[in-house]
Amino acid sequence: MLKFLFATLILFSISQIAFCRSMDTVYYHGNYAIKIDSIQIEGNKITDPDVITRELTFGVGDTLTPKIAEYNSNRIYSLGIFTWVSLIPYRVGNENFLLIFVSESWYIYPIPFLEFQDKDWKKISYGLDFVVRNFRGENETLRAIAAFGYDPKLILEYNRPYIIRSQEIYLDMEVYYQNAKNKSENAFNLYGKDFNQKFIGGYIDLGKRFNLFNRFDLQVGYDYVENPVFIKGISASNNRIDRQYSLGASYSYDTRDLTQFPAVGTYANASYFFEGLGLNDINYQIANIDLRKYFVIGDDLRFKFRLATRMTFGKLVPYYNYSYFGYDERIRGYFNKEMEGNNLYFGSVEFNYPLIKDLNINFDFVPIIPKSLLTYRFAVYAELFSDTGTVTNWGQPLSIRHLYSGYGTGLIFLVLPYNLLRLEYAFNDLGQPQFILGLGLSF
Repeated sequence: MLKFLFATLILFSISQIAFCRSMDTVYYHGNYAIKIDSIQIEGNKITDPDVITRELTFGVGDTLTPKIAEYNSNRIYSLGIFTWVSLIPYRVGNENFLLIFVSESWYIYPIPFLEFQDKDWKKISYGLDFVVRNFRGENETLRAIAAFGYDPKLILEYNRPYIIRSQEIYLDMEVYYQNAKNKSENAFNLYGKDFNQKFIGGYIDLGKRFNLFNRFDLQVGYDYVENPVFIKGISASNNRIDRQYSLGASYSYDTRDLTQFPAVGTYANASYFFEGLGLNDINYQIANIDLRKYFVIGDDLRFKFRLATRMTFGKLVPYYNYSYFGYDERIRGYFNKEMEGNNLYFGSVEFNYPLIKDLNINFDFVPIIPKSLLTYRFAVYAELFSDTGTVTNWGQPLSIRHLYSGYGTGLIFLVLPYNLLRLEYAFNDLGQPQFILGLGLSF
């Protein structure tokens, strides 16, 4: 079935290019190293070809090998707007051509959803997630989220990969409203009971892509935080309501092949944000460093590790901006343990091995549903992992004996470009077991 689908795909692609109909067309397979004389793109019904070619690490006149082709195929797939990407090199006469064939995913998603806040299956939100991807064929994204239940919220997002194409300048914007439950034990002890905080705000992020792998961002933002009463620490200012402006910068280096599930590459990010800027008696800072590295050992065994830290410091850091474990960041083995402090430190290593590797599934025989919603990239991986981390307050030393650690095994189910499911069984350093059902990539 797969051979038949692949052969059909190639034949369809060839039929679109008149000069490929000649009898002397030769397709490259196995080991090759060829100089590319021309690049054609097929299957992009609405996508601007530049969206695809700007992700390539090579161009006309450069050498293409199977390894380079696989890496670049995953880079195109990482855009998240295609269900099928295939790079097909061939020769006609004395010239080498590369056909990039893509199949576009469905781009409008008015989807009802259930969401598990902070990766906790007990904190269920529900609502509507309306997304328009690849808007105008330039990989722009428009998104509106209305969530009810736990921590109700409304979010409006807009992303444009380039507002000045020649300079590779891009734009991100977001405005939001959220009525969120307090997650700080320190704040709970001060107030004496559970309480909610109202968050309203937004940001504008203007960035520059210097080349394929390096980006720099500047961000300005505003946050309105309403607390039930004024208590120093629960509020950052001298009032019940915090009105704080922010200014920050970040740098990222990203050579990952497939961002949804990387096999090779490096991701490094460093950011520094000034919160309050001294206005309304609010003045503190937040720094983040995140390093991730991915390798392939042999043909199929994958190895990756991550080191990360989040540090807060300044005149007075409010509890709602402390660094936390047990929410977005979790230690498997201590998955539900909540910890808070000024500084967070985290490390993780993981091995993955494919049980079912990159199977393209097509259900286009199903009636009514658009075909672009019926094509998936499916895979199953076995994993071994180990996590460790802790939080500290200023003046407290970082010590190995204060680390919380866990390890375990599991299965990863990929249904790309849509999502990823993890079934994991972990043990903490006391030998206590824990079953974890997670959505999305660990890192």
